[in-house]
Amino acid sequence: MADLSALKSLAGSSESVAAPAHVRKVDAQGRSYATGKRKDAVARVWVKAGSGKILVNGKDYSAYFARPVLQMILQQPLVAAARSGQFDIIATVAGGGLSGQAGAVRHGISKALTYFEPGLRPVLKKGGFLTRDSRVVERKKYGKAKARRSFQFSKR
Repeated sequence: MADLSALKSLAGSSESVAAPAHVRKVDAQGRSYATGKRKDAVARVWVKAGSGKILVNGKDYSAYFARPVLQMILQQPLVAAARSGQFDIIATVAGGGLSGQAGAVRHGISKALTYFEPGLRPVLKKGGFLTRDSRVVERKKYGKAKARRSFQFSKR
């Protein structure tokens, strides 16, 4: 029994430790790196202080994402954090379609911003930009036309 009370006192001391403090994670070139995901798309994002240039797969983001809605999705974390035009962002994205890729880059930008400037975390968390949207396409089942759709039934 004495051993158990010693273990309990050790466990109690670890619970009194404060929540993990978020520290700045920057590499030798002054960049923060994060991975963003959405549907089947995966984006690798680097953020550094700069003039506000955003490159996606080597192209300007407005050329890569031609639809204004997708361009707006990319800008959301920067607008929410009031940091538009203050960071250069380089992203490589693969998989999925354009909508999923835009969501993946947004997720990556948000995470990289929190690594670069941990004080932005509460604002981005409240906006829902740090949460990975885990919805993916449901697999097709055998005996079905699609994931849930049955073949047409006829009595005759």
